[in-house]
Amino acid sequence: MRLGVHAALVRGTLVAGDVEVDDGRVVDVGRTPAGRGGIAVPGFVDLQVNGYGGVDFLSADADGYRRAGEALLLAGVTAYQPTFITSAEAATVDALRRLPTEVAGPRIVGAHLEGPFLSPERPGTHPLEHLREPDVALLDRLLDAGPVTQMTLAPELTGSDALIARLRERGVVVSAGHTNATAEEAHRAFDLGVSGVTHVFNAMRPFRSRDPGIAGAALTRPDVVIGLIVDGHHLADETVRLVWACAAGRTTLVTDAIAAASAGNGTYRLGDVEVELEDGAAPKREDGTLAGTVLTMIEAVRNLHALGIPLEDAVGAATAVPAAFIGRDDVGVLEPGGPADVVVLDDRLEITTVLCAGEPDVVARG
Repeated sequence: MRLGVHAALVRGTLVAGDVEVDDGRVVDVGRTPAGRGGIAVPGFVDLQVNGYGGVDFLSADADGYRRAGEALLLAGVTAYQPTFITSAEAATVDALRRLPTEVAGPRIVGAHLEGPFLSPERPGTHPLEHLREPDVALLDRLLDAGPVTQMTLAPELTGSDALIARLRERGVVVSAGHTNATAEEAHRAFDLGVSGVTHVFNAMRPFRSRDPGIAGAALTRPDVVIGLIVDGHHLADETVRLVWACAAGRTTLVTDAIAAASAGNGTYRLGDVEVELEDGAAPKREDGTLAGTVLTMIEAVRNLHALGIPLEDAVGAATAVPAAFIGRDDVGVLEPGGPADVVVLDDRLEITTVLCAGEPDVVARG
């Protein structure tokens, strides 16, 4: 099957010509004659999505994952990590046990546990009553319950070193977030194996001239991947540009989406938290605290590109960078022999077609 595109983004480079796919794989790129239907880019990879399409992943069943997956595909997401915010141990264990191993639609690469080992000084929307001090036995119980691929923790908490060591032993990527860590504490955590920061500048120690905190430390470390929410609410445009100036090529777009994403105004659940969504506003708790987003990944790409970031790099922040961060070479790529997880964009960066393992889901057709 030919996609009818005039170019494809292959390993960060636009290659002129059409793309051919067969049996769930990309067969060739640069085929002539080229089509006229936009450009093909890799399917997006979202490492932090709490819910989608009316579904909160902490309480989702198999049908909920199916419905959320269908909605995620419409935004070009072909691989993702369901993210569970801090909740009671039993609720998190149950959610991990319900995580589907095989499901039609976007690939679930594993779970992202955001908590419970977070700073009570920087909880954001995470319920204080469910935060826990570092506890390796509790960590093991969570990891034993289901496939965890990433955990966000506050590395300054006493006992976090043991958590970092255990997570690395078990092949889990460790990210720092909801943290009051100083720059010194952050550097120590990065040296121990923390390899990313979760939604930089949000729910972490502020950057100051003589106290740059974990954000300042992360931006100066070429070995640290920066998670970035570009929804127009969580970060000022200048902040996004600053992050990119420091960390281009190691910045990963995340949506931090909640059930309200692609579902409309109303009241939704984010774990144990009740969240309101009104026209034009970010989702918030009753007390006004930001509570995730309704951002889609294609919107995140467009928003980043609109700030002057080349399209190839903006797409890379939603594909190759997150895939590399979690050590996956089978998602976030478009190349001969690779999986046919492909998004076709028109000249306005609107999605016209999404392929997931070669199966076309036609979103729009001009």
